[in-house]
Amino acid sequence: MTERETPAGTGESPTDDRIHLIVLFGGESAEHDVSCTTAAHVLAAADPAKYRITPIGISTDGQWALANGAVAALAAGPDALPDRLDPGGTAVSPTPLLADVTARPERTVVMPLLHGPLGEDGTVQGLLDLADVAYVGSGVLGSALAMDKAMAKEVLTAAGIPQARHRSFADHEMTPGLPQELADDLGLPAFVKPANMGSSVGVSKATTVEALRDAIDLALTYDEVVVVEEAVAGKEIEVAVLGNTDPQAATPGEIVPGDEFYSYEDKYVTDGSYAVIPAPIGDDALAEAQALAIRTYRALRCDGLARVDFFYEDPTTGGRGLLCNEVNTMPGFTPISMFPKMWIADGLSYPAIIDRLVDLALDRHSRRRRNTKH
Repeated sequence: MTERETPAGTGESPTDDRIHLIVLFGGESAEHDVSCTTAAHVLAAADPAKYRITPIGISTDGQWALANGAVAALAAGPDALPDRLDPGGTAVSPTPLLADVTARPERTVVMPLLHGPLGEDGTVQGLLDLADVAYVGSGVLGSALAMDKAMAKEVLTAAGIPQARHRSFADHEMTPGLPQELADDLGLPAFVKPANMGSSVGVSKATTVEALRDAIDLALTYDEVVVVEEAVAGKEIEVAVLGNTDPQAATPGEIVPGDEFYSYEDKYVTDGSYAVIPAPIGDDALAEAQALAIRTYRALRCDGLARVDFFYEDPTTGGRGLLCNEVNTMPGFTPISMFPKMWIADGLSYPAIIDRLVDLALDRHSRRRRNTKH
């Protein structure tokens, strides 16, 4: 592409001084549909007076395309956007697209609204670092650490962050006697998760040794490493965090599941769960959750944003208090997603959240350039 050439329909003019916001969505993971829904709501909320938006869809087989349907809907106005974006359209190649971006004198930010492997795990972040373009969210290390639940738990253990009892192992370490060993060690019921997956995809609650064996087999279809955790009879507390070197935590909320646990269907299909903000755990525990979320965020080298999830066992009845469950470095932005809900409850509007994320991306990129460009 030459300096004045750009994918058709993105609305550029030679004097356009808006930030060029490239929104990546879709992706190859099992969370593809969640990403397409997240992107639709972000596009609807982004201020067209501030941003020139280029929506780039990634198909389930990894093909990149200018999302023509989203471009047409943006031109018609935010109300024309569907609830879920179609990632199909005019094929584009990542390398020339990003090379063209970095050749321009304008400010450009990539918003990788990609959930799960090959998107949220540091892979796309590495590509964007090589292209020397600003992007929303954590870098390679923070993204990869938080995505891999097994490695995250090791880092958080070293950092002194309280967690539920757990075990992790790779597929080649699976033996016929391991399910019984895990049941004896962690008790039943237990939760089984793929190490590298989000949105509760591949997660099972096992109440017998045989069910535990089946749950491990299911998790291994999503990843080669499995995490097994004790079942915690406590509240599910979530904390939204924004920031780079000085992260801030929103007022924590409680998720009350509509399903047996906070499953994929409960999050995105049935809408059976509901949120309580602030979480009804008392002011001291709320403040502790915010402080612990920021400690966790820093321990995993997060930037931009994350949602830090906890279990809470009431200490007044012998419980252990807050136990970190996991960290999501690209939480959903669907209408029922907790990350925007918590910030909105604290007075930050949906469009203002996007503005803040873009500012943080530009700040992080500027700092990184100072450290790497000599």
